[in-house]
Amino acid sequence: MPRKMPIDGEVNQASQVEEDAHFDFDLFVIGAGSGGVRAARFSANYGAKVGICELPFHPISSEVNGGVGGTCVLRGCVPKKILVYGANFGGEIEDARNYGWEINEKVDFNWKKLLQKKSDEIVRLNGIYKRLLSNAGVKLYEGEGKVAGPNEVELTQLDGTKLKYSAKHILIATGSKAQRPNIPGQELGITSDEALSLEDLPKRAVVLGGGYIAVEFASIWRGMGATVDLFLRRELPLRGFDDEMRAVVARNLEGRGINLHPRTNLTELTKTEDGIKVRTDHGEELLADVVLFATGRAPNTKRLNLEAAGVELDKTGAVKVDEFSRTNIPSIWAAGDVTNRMNLTPVALMEGSCFAKTVFAGQPTKPDYNHIPYAVFSIPPLSVVGLSEEQAIDQANGDVLVFTSTFNPMKNTISGRQEKTVMKLVVDAETDKVLGASMCGPDAPEIMQGIAVALKCGATKQQFDSTVGIHPSAAEEFVTMRSVARRVTASGKPKTNL
Repeated sequence: MPRKMPIDGEVNQASQVEEDAHFDFDLFVIGAGSGGVRAARFSANYGAKVGICELPFHPISSEVNGGVGGTCVLRGCVPKKILVYGANFGGEIEDARNYGWEINEKVDFNWKKLLQKKSDEIVRLNGIYKRLLSNAGVKLYEGEGKVAGPNEVELTQLDGTKLKYSAKHILIATGSKAQRPNIPGQELGITSDEALSLEDLPKRAVVLGGGYIAVEFASIWRGMGATVDLFLRRELPLRGFDDEMRAVVARNLEGRGINLHPRTNLTELTKTEDGIKVRTDHGEELLADVVLFATGRAPNTKRLNLEAAGVELDKTGAVKVDEFSRTNIPSIWAAGDVTNRMNLTPVALMEGSCFAKTVFAGQPTKPDYNHIPYAVFSIPPLSVVGLSEEQAIDQANGDVLVFTSTFNPMKNTISGRQEKTVMKLVVDAETDKVLGASMCGPDAPEIMQGIAVALKCGATKQQFDSTVGIHPSAAEEFVTMRSVARRVTASGKPKTNL
């Protein structure tokens, strides 16, 4: 299959082939996570000769450990979701009693069994990702890759020997890594990497942070029976999400028994015989078996030698790229979390696909960041697509209509669980176009994926209203919200510091 290269105008085919022959590879990818693997495979499918490197596999990442599959597959979304499934059964067993299931004896939870099942699964997925690369004809190297020049990569193998390869194009796809706060005793805390591989389930857990990871691990540990204290730097969790939905999540966390500490930070950790003593900026003290720092992630660029190669980074260390994922060095590109654009696995996949089309299929393609759905796998989960109410009002030229539905899920009417599902649509009053949708409740991510298709197609509220619902289901509420909860004028833009 002939290699397809992007061209500006007409290029003599013979000279193109001669130029390509000067390089060991058409593309060399540093980092074999979701974005890197996608870019490598698709580029190879377009006819490119592709090499990729990745650190050796380990469940906990470090400067010398990683693994094909990357953060999401090995120490992120996938193992986290497995633990969420495990934690959900705790509540399901409680709910089952009112459905006639006689559970007379105490039900025990075996953390080590679930942990082993999780480990087995990520080892299986690591193997699958390696086979995907092999089947696409991509050459995989195990070791640490660095940029040695605009068209050169240096690979340090496991035995310490160094190899150099030339490439017409280099793609940086090294992702991000968890950060720790700079407080005394921070070495006593853990990050999400370690949280997914704890030998023992904590009975007392402290979580610092208000984002995805903090909320999800608080839900996981609470669902498995631990006492959980969640410390938030702001009033509500999930900054950047719709404020109304953030309040719903906070209410649900408390309803499940998680202790929230808003506008509170940790100042010091101390090791004691009874556990880790945690001190806050309000003077509180409590003991914990584990302290999780869910205080953000930083682009993984420190050891790549990018500055020496002239690649520009922003103040967070992220690789600066244009709309096509190209850096200021024309032969060097970057995709995924290392660019700190929208740090989601499906987005990294999209960026990798667009890169391959642009560079090797002759189809310049920009990633489209509009109407990307995403979910927080709290218990119950939150899922959204499009604009929040605050974003819609901020961007609107006219009025914004807000439709909401709060109801007791049918399952809860029998189980007796006091936990409402909340749904929301944000609509442009002038065009009737649905600008955003949110849901917090069981199966929210599964429902929101379908809603995302509608918004991507430019659906109007009238089209939602004219769609026949599936009954009985929670999803039908999205097509039966007829009454406007509120109408907000563009001049009435809300300001929030939550």
